[in-house]
Amino acid sequence: MRLPRSLKLPRSPLSGRALTAGAVAVATLMAGGSAAGAASAAERPAAVADAPDIPVANVKAHLAQLQSIATANGGNRAHGRPGYQASLDYVRAELDAAGFTTSLQEFTASGRTGYNLIADWPGGDADQVVMSGAHLDSVTSGPGINDNGSGSSAVLETALAVARSGYQPTKHLRFAWWGAEELGLVGSSHYVDSLGSADREKISGYLNFDMIGSPNPGYFVYDDDPTIEKTFKDYFAGLGITTEIETEGDGRSDHAPFKNAGVPVGGLFSGADYRKTSAQAAEWGGTVGEPFDPCYHSSCDTTANVDDTALDRNSDAIAYAVWELSQ
Repeated sequence: MRLPRSLKLPRSPLSGRALTAGAVAVATLMAGGSAAGAASAAERPAAVADAPDIPVANVKAHLAQLQSIATANGGNRAHGRPGYQASLDYVRAELDAAGFTTSLQEFTASGRTGYNLIADWPGGDADQVVMSGAHLDSVTSGPGINDNGSGSSAVLETALAVARSGYQPTKHLRFAWWGAEELGLVGSSHYVDSLGSADREKISGYLNFDMIGSPNPGYFVYDDDPTIEKTFKDYFAGLGITTEIETEGDGRSDHAPFKNAGVPVGGLFSGADYRKTSAQAAEWGGTVGEPFDPCYHSSCDTTANVDDTALDRNSDAIAYAVWELSQ
C-alpha cells in the first residue's frame, strides 16, 4: 500500500442477485507464526456457502516463495527490479499450469518497465466480469510479505481453488496482480485507462486485497459498493467477528482507479501504521497502542510479520465473495 492519501470517492452501486447471509468454513491452520494463535475448526459457520476452504498452508507456501525471491534479489520485489520479475514469473507459472489464460500488460514508471499480470478463467458471461486483484510489488526497503505478498498470495490461491474445483460460474472470473502500486497505483491505473467504456461497464465488481495478514490485525471492510460490502460482512458475521469500515487505506490502493471509472469496488484490509485502540483490541485481541503492522514499508516485513489467523480468515473471505458474487 502506498503512502499518499487521496480523497474518498463516491459510491457506485452494484446490481445483482440478493446475497444470503452465510460464510465459508475456516481452515485448520498451521501451527505457529501467529500472535493470536491459529483459528480452529470450531469457527466453522453453521451456514456454509459453496465456496471452498482456502488452506492457509498453501497461502503461506506462496509467501515463502515470495520471501525467497526477495532474499535472492537484493531484499525486495520492487517495480522494475529483478525481484518483481521473479515474483511475476512465479505467479504466472502457477496460473498457467492450472489452466488460466494469462497475459502481461506492459507500462513504464520512473524510467523502468513494469507489468500487470491478468488471468482469465475460461467460461462465464464475458459481459459480467467479477475481478479480484492485489498489487505484487513491494517497496525497495523490504520484501513486502504482508504488503502485499499477503493479498497477492491469497488471490493466487483463490484462483487455484477455482481451477481445482472446476468451478463454472455464471459470470466470468478475472484475477489481476498489479505492478508499481507503491509508486502511485501506476499499474492498475494503466489497466483501467486502457479499457474502453464498454469494457469498463462489463466489470460488475472489482475486489481489492492489500495487506490482509497484519501481525496486530484488524478486520476492515471497504464501504464502497453496498452489495460487495454486505458480502464480506456476511462472511465475518458467520464467524461472529465484528468488522469496521476501512478508512486508513481509503483511496490509497488499486481499487481507486476502478472506483474513479465508475466500477463497483470492495475489499478487505487488516491495517497498516495506524495504532490499535482499546476498543479494537477488546473486539479482535492484539496489542493496544501498537500499529496494526509495525513493519509497514520496512525491511522487517518478512514471513515472520504475518498473523496466521487473519491471513486464514481473510483468504476464506476472498473465496466466499468470489463464489457469491459470480453465481
